[in-house]
Amino acid sequence: MSVSDSENREGEITFKPYTVEQMREADLDEVVAIEDVTGLNRWGYDAYRRELLKNQNSVMLVARNIASNLGFDVVGFFAGWIIEDELHVNNIASHPDFRRLGIGRSLLEAGIDQGKLSGVAYVLLEVRASNDAAQSLYRKLGFNFIARRRDYYRLPVEDAFVMKLEIE
Repeated sequence: MSVSDSENREGEITFKPYTVEQMREADLDEVVAIEDVTGLNRWGYDAYRRELLKNQNSVMLVARNIASNLGFDVVGFFAGWIIEDELHVNNIASHPDFRRLGIGRSLLEAGIDQGKLSGVAYVLLEVRASNDAAQSLYRKLGFNFIARRRDYYRLPVEDAFVMKLEIE
């Protein structure tokens, strides 16, 4: 799977400086670095490696910088599970130096597409209660608030909103 061009709202093709691809073991150092710099709840190298190599139900994607001579090859990642008829989004992040390029949206859409191919009926995710930007993106993609999980996140401790997307 590769995404480097897309149509904007006016139907014009816009260039994206990245592609969305399956995660590889060689990507894991950069995935963990993005995890660290974005403040996600820590999974760490071993957990991502285990998911990538041993979990047949995992969906592991990266956004790869087309111009990797800028010092970054991986500029975002998606980690999820397909369980029965659910795609559960575990982690999704883009490097802070590459925000506002549509990376998160492209990764999430690619993950949802993989879920659809596997016959999922819905997508679930948790998002920090204070992460208005992510919540806005999720709502634009059709996700709805369904629950609140108290003290779900650590460092800092914060509630999570559970959001759900029904797949048609």
